[in-house]
Amino acid sequence: MGVRSISDRRSGAISRQMDHLTARKSRQKKIAKGAGALALALFCVLAIALMQRSGWLDGLNVGLMELAGRTRDGAVGQNITPLMRLASALGGTAGRLLLLALSLGYLLWAGRRRCALWLMAMMAGGTALNLILKQIFAAPRPDLLPHLDIVHTYSFPSGHAAGNMMFFGALAMLAARRFGYWAAAAIIALIGISRVWLGVHWPSDVTAGWIEGLGWLAFCAIWLPARGGEQ
Repeated sequence: MGVRSISDRRSGAISRQMDHLTARKSRQKKIAKGAGALALALFCVLAIALMQRSGWLDGLNVGLMELAGRTRDGAVGQNITPLMRLASALGGTAGRLLLLALSLGYLLWAGRRRCALWLMAMMAGGTALNLILKQIFAAPRPDLLPHLDIVHTYSFPSGHAAGNMMFFGALAMLAARRFGYWAAAAIIALIGISRVWLGVHWPSDVTAGWIEGLGWLAFCAIWLPARGGEQ
């Protein structure tokens, strides 16, 4: 009995060690994948910046912005502009902070404290990343169309596009519902398009912002609390 008891304890200890090593390796793989996704996103942002500065994207940027200008000056476009202003305001710093506060309040009320902490940390880090990238590239705002919004920061990559990709993408991940992903995609797309419509961003600014936000979200997803895992 004594020998068997010792053997069982040794087997249990070995089994726990193996489980620990397996979990550690799985964690390392997730971190590597997340870091790889962020690195790829930043590489794409850099590539877009270089192409934009070299003039390779002028045809696409100017063509799409001129189309936006012609459309917004038309009878139908004049009715769409208020919607674009609203979408841009919703996705701006003040609007996003308000929505973030409401989301954090709901998560805390629902007892999902780890999710609230993750969302807050993810948004803080993502905002800092976007501000750093703006300072690095120091791209001026487009002046092809009259600006229909007041802007004070650099243009590339779009903070609206990046910030709302992170925020609404994170909400969709926390909700873990198919409808949530579709709704988030529609809101993200509308806010991004609104920045071109209002004349304050080139389409490539918005695209780079979306890529940046997606890469940061993929990296932060490593620490996303498991659904139903909070007590």
